[in-house]
Formats: sequence, C-alpha cells, structure tokens
Amino acid sequence: MERTEPDEPGGPDRAVRGGAVRGGGMPGGGPDGGAGDPGRPKGGVAASTALPAFAYTEADEEKRRGVRRMKATATGLLLGVALVFVLATWAKNAGLGGWAGYVAAAAEAGMVGALADWFAVTALFRHPLGIPIPHTAIIPNKKDQLGASLGSFVGENFLSSDVVRVRLRAVGIGSRLGAWLAQPAHADRVTAELSTALRGALTVLRDSDVQAVVGEAITRRAEAVEIAPGIGKTLQKVVADGAHHRAVDLICTRAHDWLVFHSDSVMDAVEGGAPGWTPRFVDKKIGERVYKELLRFVTEMRDMPGHPARGAIDRFLGDFAADLQSDTDTRARVERMKSELLARSEVQDVIASVWASVRAMIISAAEDDRSELRLRARASLLSLGSRLATDSRLQAKVDGWVEDAAVYVVTTYRGEITSLISDTVASWDAEHTSRKIEAHIGRDLQFIRINGTVVGALAGLIIYTVAHALGA
Repeated sequence: MERTEPDEPGGPDRAVRGGAVRGGGMPGGGPDGGAGDPGRPKGGVAASTALPAFAYTEADEEKRRGVRRMKATATGLLLGVALVFVLATWAKNAGLGGWAGYVAAAAEAGMVGALADWFAVTALFRHPLGIPIPHTAIIPNKKDQLGASLGSFVGENFLSSDVVRVRLRAVGIGSRLGAWLAQPAHADRVTAELSTALRGALTVLRDSDVQAVVGEAITRRAEAVEIAPGIGKTLQKVVADGAHHRAVDLICTRAHDWLVFHSDSVMDAVEGGAPGWTPRFVDKKIGERVYKELLRFVTEMRDMPGHPARGAIDRFLGDFAADLQSDTDTRARVERMKSELLARSEVQDVIASVWASVRAMIISAAEDDRSELRLRARASLLSLGSRLATDSRLQAKVDGWVEDAAVYVVTTYRGEITSLISDTVASWDAEHTSRKIEAHIGRDLQFIRINGTVVGALAGLIIYTVAHALGA
C-alpha cells in the first residue's frame, strides 16, 4: 500500500512503500543531489565489506505517523496565524480599532518565527522546498562526518581509562559478586552452568587430538626427567622404614604354598636335569632332597623375621637404592629401560587411554547433581562468595583485576570499538538514515516550530507595544 505525506509547505511529496524510501528530496534522487545508487554504502566502505543497513520497522513507521501529525499541527498553526494576520490587517486598514494593529503585529511575528523554525528543522533532513541551499540537508550530507565524530566522542568520553576505572570502582563488583555468590540458589545456578560448559567443551574436543597431545606430553616429560635418583630415594626410605617386610612376607607365604601344591613339578624338574648315566632311583632321591631343603628354606624365611636371607634382602635393597642414586652405570641402565618401556606400543596405548577414562569420569561427575565434583565446586563458590562479601582486601583485589582487564580492553581495542560506530554509520544509506532519525526525533522538532510560532507572536506583540508606546 502506497502512502504520501506532506514534507514541508510547498515541498514535494515523498512516497513510502512498506517503510522503504522511494525518491528523494533533492534533484537527481540522491541525498547529496547526485544520481548515486541509494543502496550503495557511502563513506568509502566497500560494498563487499559493508555492514548491513538497519531495517525500517513498523515501530519506526508508527513514529513517522506521529511526526506527520505534529507536522500537520505545526503547519496548521502557521496557516492559522497567517489567516489572523490577513484579517487583522484588513481590520486595521478598515479602521475597526487600535487592537487590530496589535493582533496583526503578533500574527506577523508568529509567521516569521514559524517559517524560520520550519526552515531550521527541515534543513536538518533535506533541502527546503527542494532548493539546494548551502548548509541544508545536514544529516544526509554530513552522515559520515557525524558518525566519525560520534565514534571519537564515545572513545574520548566513554572509553578512557579514567572513566572506566571510576565507573567500575563505583559499582563495587567484588562486594556485589560476593553477596550474589553467597546465596545457595545462585551458587547452584553457577555450578550448573559451569557443568554445562564443561560438558560442552569436552564434547567438542576430539578424543584422538587430545590423546595425542596427552601421550606426547607424558612421554616428553618422562624422557626429560631422570627417574633413577627418585626411585633410589624412595627405595632407601622404604628399606629404612621396613615397609618392604610385608612384601617379603607375602612372597615367602606364596612361595611356600606353591611348593606345597607343586611338589611333583619341582622333583620332576630336578630329575629332568640330572645326567643320563645316573640311576633313576638316585635322581629321585636327589629330587626329594632338593625339594625338602627348598621347602625348609622357604618355611624358615616365612616364620623367622631374623632369617639371614631376609637380612641379605635388606642389604641388597639398600645397596641397590644407593646405586640408583650414585652409580653411573646403574642409572644409565635404568634410563635405557625407561626409554625402551615408553617406546612400546602397549605403553603408548595405555597413556592415550588415560584421556578417555578422565573424560568419561569428568562428564559423569558433571552430569550428576550429587557428585563430589559438583558438591565441591558448589562449596567453593559459597566459600568464595562469603569471603568476597566480608573481606575488603579480597574485594579490592577483585575490583582491581576487573578494572585492569576493562582498561586493557578499552585502551587496546578503542580504535576497533569506535570504528565500529563510524563504519556502521558510513554503511547506512543517507536517505534511510535521515528518515529513521527524523522518525525518532522529528516529533520533538515539530514542537520547535509550534514554540517558534507562539514565541514569535509574543515577541512581535511586545515589540509592537513598546514601539507604539514610545511613538505615542
């Protein structure tokens, strides 16, 4: 549906179809009097990189209807004072009374004020009556400069480090955050959000990539650190504390039990190793003897804490612990064994599978409301909130961190932030920009026309009265 609206007294009508502008208020159809494409971005912004123009919404159209009503009111008032001027002038010339001069003077000044303010308001958005008078159609012609000025104004007055620090310090983020986190409901909410974010991050990560990184990190770390001295110190402490005695007891017990249940195997092994020329009964006797002696030895080791063999084991482990720490050959052999062990595919597979296990454990804990992970996270948040709410030193630290971060952002990226404003304004079509701005502030500007009519009339009346009084 096409609608037309009066633009200004005697000016051309503007056609609007669905809120989009058709035509222009200047010769040639362009906002600057040229024949340029109204859809092409201005201000040096390339079409391929131009920002999308803002939409002319139904709310904007509703505002424009209000502007048209106020235009009609202001124009009607102008026509009204013009009619009063005509009638008062006729009455004055007809000699109907001295009052007619006062009314005519007031009406004349009201017309002057109304026309002057109409010209000023119209010159903001278009050329009055379509005449390209200098310094008119300010918004369409100076749109890019206005955008650059707005960006500079924002950068100087809103993105300065002093302004940011003062404003953030007045907010008191640390104390507010502490009071907010100290409430259990809020701690539950933050815990749930963190769990969701954690699950999302773990879902996005590719297992193969993480496994490769984890495997490489563990392998590189293990190869970079010599393990023999650390093992030697640990073994030395174990021997000094007698912690290895339980392991010796277990070995002796298991060895005794194995010998009891596998006596035939032991004797067969001894007999099988005998020379072929010895008689069988001799081999059998020797096997039984060896088995009995072996069983006796293991039984004595199991039952006698002070057995000489146990002392020999203690001395062997002590010497081995010392060699691991100081003997070059022993340490080199341990390092070679470590490298060979890490190079085995089975070990690499185990290292790579660590990530899968950790990932599954974390996801399971994040999904469970009563898991230890979430309970500890909730407790930590509550504790942090309580401390932030009461500890002024911690509040000052948090406020300082936030201020430093904000200042870094605004000082480092001030140019990008302000260029977003100037580039966005530059990408707008001049005619669309003018109409959108007029839709938002045009109604108030029409009050200027009305006020100009009223104030002009009052000023004209006062001037005429003073002049008449002085002349009398």
